[in-house]
Amino acid sequence: MDTLQNMRVFARVVEAGSFTAAAQSLNSTTGAMSRAVSELEAHLRTRLMNRSTRRLALTTAGERYLKRCRQILADVDTAEEEASCAHERPTGALRMHSFASIGQHYVLPAISRYRTLYPEVTVELTLSQRMPDLYEGSSDVSVVTASSLPNSDLVSLLLGSTFNILCASPAYLRARGAPKEPRDLAHHECLILQTPAFPANDWLLEGPHGSELMEVSGSVQVNIAESLVVAIREGMGIGTLPLYAAIDGLRDGSMVRVLPAHTLQKTSIYALYPSRKFIDAKTRTWVEFLRTHMPKVIARDEALLAEVGQTDPRDGLLPVRGEPAVALDQPFEH
Repeated sequence: MDTLQNMRVFARVVEAGSFTAAAQSLNSTTGAMSRAVSELEAHLRTRLMNRSTRRLALTTAGERYLKRCRQILADVDTAEEEASCAHERPTGALRMHSFASIGQHYVLPAISRYRTLYPEVTVELTLSQRMPDLYEGSSDVSVVTASSLPNSDLVSLLLGSTFNILCASPAYLRARGAPKEPRDLAHHECLILQTPAFPANDWLLEGPHGSELMEVSGSVQVNIAESLVVAIREGMGIGTLPLYAAIDGLRDGSMVRVLPAHTLQKTSIYALYPSRKFIDAKTRTWVEFLRTHMPKVIARDEALLAEVGQTDPRDGLLPVRGEPAVALDQPFEH
């Protein structure tokens, strides 16, 4: 028995004043209307209306039930309207997940710009280093970085790609000198960034002479790039940072790029969501916004990287802001 449909029929019969009039308004038959009300009464084990050839009269139970039916049916209609509008107009809470570092540098600024376009959307952002189970309903969209994605039923949209660079503080390089080629890293304190995407102690550098795999070690390991930024600025060693996490430190001079002819750990940026079918407007517009926004901010950071002062790999000189160049292949002397 379709209880909800029978409730609609019961309410319509009362409003129309007869089974015949109700049948005409619902494009059905008088018999179908009568059967629906009888099924409802049998289900409830109570009479809802007294019938005669001339009129219908609600029982006391029928009057109480009609009031509840109207409230329930109004709520159902509202819920259906809201759900239908969700596919047309971005509104409501958008639940997002992102890996912590890219979330801080790329996703949060993107949210600010997105909400200027769609102010009726509220955002719940969760930052973590673990992939959420999008099928359990805790998040609508996830933004992650990975060298590749495992097979799954999730819809994945490639938003762009970025890379890591090696960075150190000016103080560290003055004290220890700058490596001129990848094998020199063996003589330096290397700061280890633990991520799910890459082996922590294997740095695969891409440079003028192709790929070079360096096995490094260090006394400090962290699992979030922003923590590594602090360690680098404190002069604790050389670390590998995503470009988006390094660019501010390079621009303000608190960090310097090491081995600037090399990059490492190229990663792709993906938006993940459960299904293409019946995707609501807020999820659809957010994904579409990321598709156009993310390549722009990646290109911006790559342009900024080209502008900032860097170690010259030919002569090992570091242009320190406000100071003459200091030779990096010799320890700094006070």
